[in-house]
Amino acid sequence: MAKNEANNSALKIIPLGGLHEIGKNTCVFEYEDEIVLLDAGLAFPTEAMHGVNIVLPDTTYLRENRHKIKGMIVTHGHEDHIGGIAFHLKQFDIPVIYGPRLAMAMLEGKLEEAGVRDRTELKKVLPRDVVRIGKNFLVEYIRNTHSIADSFTVAIHTPLGVIIHTGDFKIDHTPVDGEKFDLQRLAEHGEKGVLCLLSDSTNSEVPGFTPSERSVYPNLDRVFSQATGRLFVTTFASSVHRINMILDLAKKHNRVVTVVGRSMLNLIAHARNLGYIKCEDNLLQPLNAVRNLPDESVLILTTGSQGEPMSAMTRIANKEHPHIKIRQGDTVVFSANPIPGNTIAVVNTIDKLMIQGANVVYGRDKGIHVSGHGCQEDQKLMIALTQPKFFVPFHGEHRMLVKHAQTAQSMGIPAENMIVIQNGDVIELTENSIRVAGKVPSGIELVDTTSSGMVSATVLQERQRMAEEGIVTIAAAIDWNGKLLAKPEIHLRGVVTSLERSLLQKWVQQRIEEILSVRWSEFAATEAEPADIDWGGLQGTLERELQRSIRRELQCQPSVTLLMQIPEEPPVKVADGRRRRTRTAAQVAS
Repeated sequence: MAKNEANNSALKIIPLGGLHEIGKNTCVFEYEDEIVLLDAGLAFPTEAMHGVNIVLPDTTYLRENRHKIKGMIVTHGHEDHIGGIAFHLKQFDIPVIYGPRLAMAMLEGKLEEAGVRDRTELKKVLPRDVVRIGKNFLVEYIRNTHSIADSFTVAIHTPLGVIIHTGDFKIDHTPVDGEKFDLQRLAEHGEKGVLCLLSDSTNSEVPGFTPSERSVYPNLDRVFSQATGRLFVTTFASSVHRINMILDLAKKHNRVVTVVGRSMLNLIAHARNLGYIKCEDNLLQPLNAVRNLPDESVLILTTGSQGEPMSAMTRIANKEHPHIKIRQGDTVVFSANPIPGNTIAVVNTIDKLMIQGANVVYGRDKGIHVSGHGCQEDQKLMIALTQPKFFVPFHGEHRMLVKHAQTAQSMGIPAENMIVIQNGDVIELTENSIRVAGKVPSGIELVDTTSSGMVSATVLQERQRMAEEGIVTIAAAIDWNGKLLAKPEIHLRGVVTSLERSLLQKWVQQRIEEILSVRWSEFAATEAEPADIDWGGLQGTLERELQRSIRRELQCQPSVTLLMQIPEEPPVKVADGRRRRTRTAAQVAS
């Protein structure tokens, strides 16, 4: 690609997610007045994020620079790389999105469901396809191998040189689908000169090569042959190669397969349409068709390998699934290792299944799962083939990034030619230098369980406080003279106190009466009829004063909500002869 004004302009590379964490991989490439995005993923909430469905990167920088966005590069179809696109399109347009056929098929359904399909143009690519985005970016798709079919590394040609972004990868010499890593093309770029390599760091702490996906087959075969009752298998819904092997083994062992879990059903449908999953139609049967079959003839393929709360396997373990119950003699296979943060949820699910009588097969020692990310020797081979001038470890937690940088240094890349960065750091890259030149907003955006809107930091803090300290609700009826009409009602949720409810009720009543006696005149402007009373101001003051008093008395920090009721005053005649009614309690609350 011809270089123009290379000395006057630097290429900016800005990760918004995926660094110092696992998930929400999102990266910005910016040159002069053009921005190209690479992937836009999501992450899943922690236990402290109450009511949150998904976690997205902060896109403030993209919203502020939406006029510069020329397009997006998608490397593969995992949720941590495409799951955020539909949400981003609600905030800004992306003129065109290029990506693999499987990822584009999955993405199209997501965009239609979200009602944003008209906000972008989806274009499918094949290995070695080259696409132009804007006037400064030429992107070449290079086939790689990963745990999902149709995965790519990309070579991004810029006015300053070629940037290689590996995407998620491992080097599998015997891939299940026969689609081998295009190492030759990587080597060709290395011979011509690669300015910078951005490389997957997930397994940088693990020596050796990551085993081939095919190494799982004989171990699953052995487990299948030993299962005498129903066979349950759970794995990542996107693990097309693993699902292909499971279907092959089901046929070999004379079992019909029923698929449970929406995400897995959708992916299998797309993968079959594109030819990535091949099986006879009669091998797959609906759940109601296998109920009367002998147990030894049934395989149930489910989601939930990571203990996700609403997944099929978790609901089965919790005895909440409406159609499937664990029986003595069932075998459950976890063909996946817990990703960081999910271990406790997975272990709890396994325990519950075992208590109900299932034989659960799990663990790294069983050889029923291999990673989709390269270990140290895979990473060394990537560096050796591309021979980059500059190096930036991507995709991983901090210790992984540091270890990957150490590996790169052992391969001959000078320490001054590499940087370990955080989300939001602005990498400024020229032909002769690499540095961090600033920072953009790089926090998180939270989507609630209804997917209807973002959860603000204030709302999240309120939810956390209610979960940790509880809530106190007080209902009090007050007359037009500032007196309590009855004893206030008190409801405690999640609040620990040694006080009996009757004593607490008496104490709250006394506190309300004290506040009313001292401050009533602030809100009742005149005693003349009709009284002009600031009920809203009174309610706010009572709630604040009660909250301070209750927190001091109970020695905890519950949220306090006051429901104030006032009687409806009889109609009052005014000068023009018409009658006016005072506001009701409902009107005060509104």
